[in-house]
Amino acid sequence: MDEPAVAPTGETVAGRRVGEDDLGWPGWRGAHRDGVVAWLPKRLRGRDAVRWTKRLASNALAGVAANDDVVIVADRDPADTMDMFRCLDAATGDERWVRRYLASGELDYGNSSRSTPMIHGKLAFLCSAVGHLHAVDLATGDVIWKQDFRRDYAVDGELPWGFCSSPLVVDGRLIVNPGGKLASVVALEPESGNTAWATAGGLPGHGSMIVAELGGVRQIVGYDKTSLGGWDAATGERLWTIEPKLRGDFNVPTPMVWRGKLIVSTENNGTRMYAFAEKGKIVAEPVATADDLAPDCHSPVMLGDRLFGVCDGLHVLDLNNGLATLWKSDDEAFAEYATLIAGGGRVLAITMRGELVLFDSAADKLAVLSRMRLFDGEAGLYSHPAMVGRRLYVRGSGSLVCLDLDDGSEK
Repeated sequence: MDEPAVAPTGETVAGRRVGEDDLGWPGWRGAHRDGVVAWLPKRLRGRDAVRWTKRLASNALAGVAANDDVVIVADRDPADTMDMFRCLDAATGDERWVRRYLASGELDYGNSSRSTPMIHGKLAFLCSAVGHLHAVDLATGDVIWKQDFRRDYAVDGELPWGFCSSPLVVDGRLIVNPGGKLASVVALEPESGNTAWATAGGLPGHGSMIVAELGGVRQIVGYDKTSLGGWDAATGERLWTIEPKLRGDFNVPTPMVWRGKLIVSTENNGTRMYAFAEKGKIVAEPVATADDLAPDCHSPVMLGDRLFGVCDGLHVLDLNNGLATLWKSDDEAFAEYATLIAGGGRVLAITMRGELVLFDSAADKLAVLSRMRLFDGEAGLYSHPAMVGRRLYVRGSGSLVCLDLDDGSEK
């Protein structure tokens, strides 16, 4: 088992100390949905860091979920008719169970799950692109309860990318985004699937939601198909709505919170920072904008007072100075989509083509500490990795790889 990581002194994000209540990587972008970890190495070790490799049946878009004991990864059968979720031993990669079920569809970008599994206590929540939600026993994979979003919530409308939002646990309730007219955002009791509250609204967005206290109110923040919104975490009441000036955003990147302000990025409206008034209400006009950082699918990360994002290059913005650009790199690794994990004064990028790039987060230009080619001849790596302690789990187009990133520098 990995040793617990220690947070660097003074390094904070979203109002919390990095490494505080470190819960592994239970779902999308980690325990706090911000892509921030307590530790990253000073250098990448190379191929000797690989601890195990698990072959998978096909490519998938869903991110990886993991804790000290297990790793859950989405898969798809070669005939493209069934979803497959595999639970693997975190130390060895051995398969503990696999959950298969019929999930036919004809979606853009394939039919595999887009939603990162959610580990919560003794349960795991698995969501398919066609709207099947399964609550399973984490130890065995046995189904505890299940739902069909289209059937159970009367979802009526075209969803060419399918259901994309990753399940979120807030104050002991499971938050999902089926997009029904009377149940756009829904809170469920995790053990039974019973509805705690449901809020009317529009079709689902393509991104995942977060929870934060904004304007003095604990609220769930995310997108429906056309707008950004906040919902009271206790009751489900929609508190506010932002319709962007330019329409047609995919609304994929995950919102972020910095010092009580909300930061969002989309491909048509760029990156914006919003302030909040009393009673959890958003101020409609952003207090800062950065038009050049306009990713369609990539979710930026923050570390200290810097924001790092990929959009035709690597952008680094100053959160203290109106989202001003500190520097930009045109390194080819950042020419297209990449996932970013930040912590310990460093940022780790995992690129579309299977390269790992580790760089200094405090430098005044791109200062690469080390690079490593993990996958050869593979492209389209959209799946977000998971990191638990010193172990990094990266999904390629046909395999899941576990790396031990401990470089020995702290011994």
